[in-house]
Amino acid sequence: MTITNSNFELHAALKTPAELLRELGQRAKTLRLAQNLTQSGVASRAGISIGTLKRFEHTGEIQLNYLLRIALVLGRLEEFNALLCPQEVPKSLFEVPATPVVRQRGRRK
Repeated sequence: MTITNSNFELHAALKTPAELLRELGQRAKTLRLAQNLTQSGVASRAGISIGTLKRFEHTGEIQLNYLLRIALVLGRLEEFNALLCPQEVPKSLFEVPATPVVRQRGRRK
């Protein structure tokens, strides 16, 4: 079953960041097991301690650079490339919509 972006956003909005982190750790564990890799093998390939990997798989807590290393070992690094990218990319300069200038700084409160 394919989940559309709108369904995923709605589903993700109903979860806390802690719940999403735990799910991310569980998904990484599932990927590791599907590839028949041990925790020590992934940890050594990623250059992190096995305790860091165990904590990530159990709680989801991890530093971003370590997460990216694990994603590289599991063959999923490319998926992070689209994480915070703009939604629409024009195919040519003729399709660029007239939009206001993007702010570089937030307002002071």
